[in-house]
Amino acid sequence: LRGFLVPRPQPTRSQGAPSPRLSLHPAHRNELGQGREEDNHSYYVSRLYGPSEPRSRELWVDVAKANRSQAKIHTILSNTHRQASRVVLSFDFPFYGHPLRQITIATGGFIFMGDVIHRMLTATQYVAPLMANFNPGYSDNSTVVYFDNGTVFVVQWDHVYLQGWEDRGSFTFQAVLHRDGRIVFGYKEIPMSVPEISSSQHPVKTGLSDAFMILNPSPDVPESRRRSIFEYHRIELDPSKVTSMSAVEFTPLPTCLQHRSCDACMSSDLTFNCSWCHVLQRCSSGFDRYRQEWTDYGCAQEAEGRTCEDFQDEDHHSASPDTSSSPYDGDLTTTSSSLFIDSLTTEDDTKLNPNAGGDGLENNLSPKTKGTPVHLGTIVGIVLAVLLVAAIILAGIYISGHPTSNAALFFIERRPHHWPAMKFRSHADHSTYAEVEPSGHEKEGFMEAEQC
Repeated sequence: LRGFLVPRPQPTRSQGAPSPRLSLHPAHRNELGQGREEDNHSYYVSRLYGPSEPRSRELWVDVAKANRSQAKIHTILSNTHRQASRVVLSFDFPFYGHPLRQITIATGGFIFMGDVIHRMLTATQYVAPLMANFNPGYSDNSTVVYFDNGTVFVVQWDHVYLQGWEDRGSFTFQAVLHRDGRIVFGYKEIPMSVPEISSSQHPVKTGLSDAFMILNPSPDVPESRRRSIFEYHRIELDPSKVTSMSAVEFTPLPTCLQHRSCDACMSSDLTFNCSWCHVLQRCSSGFDRYRQEWTDYGCAQEAEGRTCEDFQDEDHHSASPDTSSSPYDGDLTTTSSSLFIDSLTTEDDTKLNPNAGGDGLENNLSPKTKGTPVHLGTIVGIVLAVLLVAAIILAGIYISGHPTSNAALFFIERRPHHWPAMKFRSHADHSTYAEVEPSGHEKEGFMEAEQC
């Protein structure tokens, strides 16, 4: 992994890209009553409830009353500053149409929703009720609590203080992930105006973001590939509306990914330009987390000018037997099955079935299995594996008996202490979340840019 960049691609509307204006805009805002607003963001509909709305209190999840076996105080996050830790959900949570089972909770008031951990967790792929420079380690009363009952997952930043602004009071807020895809931001105590919070040491954001990752050849090392992240959608809430006893509810809208058949995909009336990729059996606009596969398999070119009937005709012709052959020349079902099995057979499987031709299929399907000769390569592999294990054991014995040797010092300096957690480091130009690494082994930077 060489590093991460966030270029700004310029997709056209014909490619199925969402509207380039993704933040709240008065044109998309409906006033639904005193203290309540609604906005449509293509992927979600957000509803903001002010302190006077009863719904804001209904959406708040009282973690203190939760079952002790379901609510847990994260001791590491509750006692540190600028750190993050992974948590596995008990259910698949649909985020922008993608089912997620693992998330990353950060002390900075947000949840990282990406699959690949990198230093700039604050840049993209987040659920941020209030992203800021919070320091739970400042006070013994500050905790980061999470709650999971199988249908809802709650993260609560309880009585946390802003670094350098401790005299302004503590913040208490939460993010709630519902199994049906709804996301709720609940704010119980917001002691100061959010626009006043400085972003010089840490980004200040409220909203959602998602991105897709593309592998590109590295210019420095041609044989390696660099991962580049493209943010294809972002929702930015008005920070001035984040006040005590307010709440925001995000209801997911249908996406192309929900369609499981070509007919449903091509007849979709969504605002996205959905296309069907027959190779992947997937419906997509081309702008989601499966972008890499979409481009690798040429799905955009495959779908041009094609209909579902065209794909069905191709399947019919490819599955049809040779009509010039007589029905009595052979078993057509066996021939078709043989071709299918050969297409799924790996190189190693072929070596284990040297009689694949002729009656090879009959031999493979027979309940009486025949003895398979042991290959020289298999024996050599087993011997090498045994020698490798023995070498590792001997090296461990030597290192433990000679802790001051060069070899022992080499491994001690490079051993991973906390793989699941990421330590936050501040740089002069920007702040970054980084994996715990030995000194002198920093990864390349992650440049934040505007969304697509």
